[in-house]
Amino acid sequence: MDSTSSNHRKPVLLYLGFLIVFSSVFYTLIIHTGKLGSGFGNYVVGLMWCPGLAGICTTLILKRDLSSLGWQWGKTKYQVWSYLVPLLYALAAYGIIWATGWGKFYNAGFVEQVASSFGFTSLPALVTILLYFLIQGIYGLPRSCASALGEEIGWRGFLVPELYKKHGYVKTSLVVGIIWSLWHYPILLFADYNSGTPAWFGLSCFTVMVVSISFVFTWFRIRSNSIWTAVLLHASHNLFIQSIFSPLTADTGNTKYYIDEFGAVLPVICLVIAIYFWSRRKELTVQESA
Repeated sequence: MDSTSSNHRKPVLLYLGFLIVFSSVFYTLIIHTGKLGSGFGNYVVGLMWCPGLAGICTTLILKRDLSSLGWQWGKTKYQVWSYLVPLLYALAAYGIIWATGWGKFYNAGFVEQVASSFGFTSLPALVTILLYFLIQGIYGLPRSCASALGEEIGWRGFLVPELYKKHGYVKTSLVVGIIWSLWHYPILLFADYNSGTPAWFGLSCFTVMVVSISFVFTWFRIRSNSIWTAVLLHASHNLFIQSIFSPLTADTGNTKYYIDEFGAVLPVICLVIAIYFWSRRKELTVQESA
């Protein structure tokens, strides 16, 4: 084996080794209960921090500076767009779902829960929905960023720059997207991180979506030279899909086959978005910073 190739693979293999060891602890705890919410949600938060811990450990063992993980802010325009892009593709996906009747806007039971929780019971349903959207979209972001950061220190802080040096944009996006999706498989298959569709269907939709948005994440990470674009992308995606649009969608019979990260619509929209960012790959020849 070429010594140069071996030296290049060593950091990635070391990272994957740490990732497997750390994640196995939380896989076991979550799978034992079968629920992501077990341990008052602390198990899943712990799992989300395993990629980050693996990235930090690998960086330290390789005697690299932790600043190599991309802590600089970069240009604010990239951070703003990182927040907005998931909102835009979520709006497109759920707009299609609601317009076709694959799911209904809105879920009256969920809106009643929101109204009761926030004390909005005297307000019209649409006003309640708008206020919930604003509150979650603004004040829910820091909490979402806190868990997303754990993953992104590993995926886009360490792994993307490490692979990009040798393999470039397309191969890096594909490889990281595949690893990222595979990392979710244990809780998809053996816990309740799914929408109730057959395993093959949910896994297929989820994998297409994750590999597709990996192209978006890689583009912003390399273009901005900042890990914070990835954190905001991840946090915004989780926030709008999991906390807003999916709960707001009422079941019309087969809705679970269309909504969320395990339905058919979002992966198609994300694939279109991936193609768009792929078409802008030449812009990555120059990294920008503040």
